[in-house]
Amino acid sequence: MDDCWSDPRYVLDVVERLLSVPRADLYGLFSAELGKLIPHRATAIQTGDCARSPLAVAGDQAIAERVTSAEVLRLADRSEPGTAVLIDGVLGGAERRLVLLASAATVGNGSLLIVVPEETEPPTAALELAARLWRVLSADQGRRATDQEPDVLAGNLAAAAARAETLADLGQTYATTLTTLLAVLRSGRVTDDVARRTGIDIAAEALINLRAVADRDQALSSEPAAASFAMLENQIAALARHAEAGIELVGPDSDTAIPQDIAHTARTVTRGLVLAAVDRPKTTRIRASWRLDGPVLYITVRDDCPDPAGAVLAHSLAQRLTALGGHWEIDAAPGWGTTTTATLPLEVDAPEAIRPLDRLNPRELEVLSGIARGLRNRTIAERLQLSEHTVKFHVRNILDKLEVSSRGEAAALASSGGTRSRQLRTG
Repeated sequence: MDDCWSDPRYVLDVVERLLSVPRADLYGLFSAELGKLIPHRATAIQTGDCARSPLAVAGDQAIAERVTSAEVLRLADRSEPGTAVLIDGVLGGAERRLVLLASAATVGNGSLLIVVPEETEPPTAALELAARLWRVLSADQGRRATDQEPDVLAGNLAAAAARAETLADLGQTYATTLTTLLAVLRSGRVTDDVARRTGIDIAAEALINLRAVADRDQALSSEPAAASFAMLENQIAALARHAEAGIELVGPDSDTAIPQDIAHTARTVTRGLVLAAVDRPKTTRIRASWRLDGPVLYITVRDDCPDPAGAVLAHSLAQRLTALGGHWEIDAAPGWGTTTTATLPLEVDAPEAIRPLDRLNPRELEVLSGIARGLRNRTIAERLQLSEHTVKFHVRNILDKLEVSSRGEAAALASSGGTRSRQLRTG
């Protein structure tokens, strides 16, 4: 651990920089800063508040490229929220010494950071500081997840929908293969009993892992409606206790899973409408409710303010609804009160919304940024502190994912307006 971490001013400077970077850049920056605290070979992160990319990896490609959702799922069961856990576990297909940094959920399902340290016994002080830093960042990320920009919301839903569709296709393929394997191994034509039993055990475990991965993907991408509304009730509880107007909250009568970004937006819109009603003079009663009807979530907020002047939807709320394909209606009558109904579709047509660059992982976006600036592989490697061979590997993947044949085409696509490429780090 670098001595600089003993200086409170340095620690606060790190926290300030981490909290100020765009959400998409946080993981890479945090991994770099963590390397000065706990030198490591690779990291993997599972986040419960991002529908776009709940699993991300960085570091040594020999490890990162082999990390699977099933491995992360098993490690999550061994973590302890709020503390750093040092264990021996399987990551990237091999038994390794690992540090698990887990945070309790603020929204979604919490976050888990898995670190492959260079030392088998990192200093206790470094582990404790890393755990506290991760708790702070996870809480901030949870807050940001509830207040995303409209274009990010739409992209998240599109990417999550496409990922879920791909997962379903893979699941059906592997389930068919493994079921066939089980049938063969159970057949009387196989004479080696030991081989048959071993094969059955392996195939059965693979099926269990496959189903567990599917369940995990669903859990990280959505929230049960009742749990989502309960979170809203907790957020409004303090207001309900102190507001002069009575506030009644009525949750959905269905526990259908709601995509996480829809749930975040629904809570934000409901809170905004309730606060607007509280601010209107002469309001004595407010009723806010959610109703699920097929693929649509209806949010209704009513108040009894006899003067409906100013009963309009805030621009920020309108933007969030529009970005997700939602709309709203306001029924205001002098002397009777105001009823605002907002609707949010629970399903998104993913293929039309996904941009080509959304297929790239964070490291590939950094390499693409260098390509777009006309840098050679050697220069990109130096600035990203990678080997030139690794950069070539990323360039090949970028061309394949973007479905282009040259660096020039990739650079043109990055500059065409759909880019979310980030600048290369110079440190």
